[in-house]
Amino acid sequence: MVGNPKILWSECLQKIRQNVSESQYKAWFKTIAFDSFSQKDKTLTLRLPSNFVYEYLEENYVDLLTKVLNFYFGDGIQLRYRVLTDMTNNISQEVEAEQPAVIDEPKKTENVNRSPSALDSATPQQIDSQLNVHQTFKNYIEGDSNKMPRSIGLSIAEHPNKNTFNPLFLYGPSGCGKTHLINAIGVKIKEMYPEKRVLYVSARLFQVQYTDSVRQNRTNDFINFYQTIDALIVDDIQEWMTATKTQDTFFHIFNHLFRNGKRIILASDRPPVELQGMNERLLTRFKCGLIAELEKPNVQLCVDILNCKIRRDGLTIPRNVIQFIAETANGSVRDLEGVINSLLAYSVVYNSNIDMRLAERVIKRAVKLDNHPLTVDDILERVCSHFNVTQTNVFTKSRKHEFVIARQVSMYLAQKYTKMPASRIGKLVGGRDHSTVVHSCNLIEKRIKVDKEFQDEMISIENSFKLKK
Repeated sequence: MVGNPKILWSECLQKIRQNVSESQYKAWFKTIAFDSFSQKDKTLTLRLPSNFVYEYLEENYVDLLTKVLNFYFGDGIQLRYRVLTDMTNNISQEVEAEQPAVIDEPKKTENVNRSPSALDSATPQQIDSQLNVHQTFKNYIEGDSNKMPRSIGLSIAEHPNKNTFNPLFLYGPSGCGKTHLINAIGVKIKEMYPEKRVLYVSARLFQVQYTDSVRQNRTNDFINFYQTIDALIVDDIQEWMTATKTQDTFFHIFNHLFRNGKRIILASDRPPVELQGMNERLLTRFKCGLIAELEKPNVQLCVDILNCKIRRDGLTIPRNVIQFIAETANGSVRDLEGVINSLLAYSVVYNSNIDMRLAERVIKRAVKLDNHPLTVDDILERVCSHFNVTQTNVFTKSRKHEFVIARQVSMYLAQKYTKMPASRIGKLVGGRDHSTVVHSCNLIEKRIKVDKEFQDEMISIENSFKLKK
């Protein structure tokens, strides 16, 4: 070989520049610096600003590099990279390029020119984990809808260094407790392993940070930071379905963390198979660990969650109100908490006890309810269920007390919630005439005004309509 190796490398860069776009050259090649060349070993060593650049070059440009180097340096040239792991202290580690283009785990060697003090200074500093420390396993109530994900999450938190269930991909509808669970995992890891760098981030914030780093020409710094995380927790990743560049960047971060045995926890409102627009190679990695579904909590779990929060906040709420809230909150933990907070605020402002009437008032403001019109059949179904009778009982001419009450209440509620005339309602409730309906409605209306217990029963039935809808 003839010529100065440093000049030859400059010529290599010019040749590369002619074969890639200007943006690609500036992003991936302009930052590469000549380090050294060994004629004996025919080895060229280049300095790179980050592991991410190394990984990207090996995955996308190894063929181009090989051809250009062979042209200027001769056949059989070996390529090594010296990756700067600490720009301030000029600390580096060498990795050997693959020949030919086979992507594999970087071959790590001893860092060069490092003193003991330099080693210490290269250790990543602790960071703000961005975790919600109030969302823990202690107050994450277990039920049928979350038993398996909770158990796995706790196991991961207690043994984060194990490679099982990595990545953990949690999915489920809004309000089912995903964010609480992934925060609980992070809090537990931090509690048991304080030295670990744990980070919770929403997908949207990650995308904003990435966009800012591109605008400020600090993408490598952004990627370097995320590659130092021991347990990365990303929430709502469905936000990336149309963000191609964000996906590409996260792909390389994911690869680096995964290869180095770091923990990755992801949450989404849908399973990987439904993340349309997500890069297939990223989806493949999402599926390589464990996919666990969180379902909406059933009524019993909602009751348990409410009782836990009520005890924690020192509140006193009647059982029937708790049951009503649990049945009406549409299986959303977030709605449950919102209702309790609103009840507390209303009771303080108006100096009133928390009862069914106040709960109904708050529910209308705190919980989004469907607006499908009720039918007489809907009303009959809920009334019969409440009084433990059948529709056949209601339609008979029997004067048995519970049958009569159910019949009259059905007529009253049908008149209140439908636009049907009394004659039509009478026909649908056992073939009664117009006057029977009017008489029944008057009786129920008077009783509601004087009988508090009956009034509460009526509220309970009407609230069940909201659950039904």
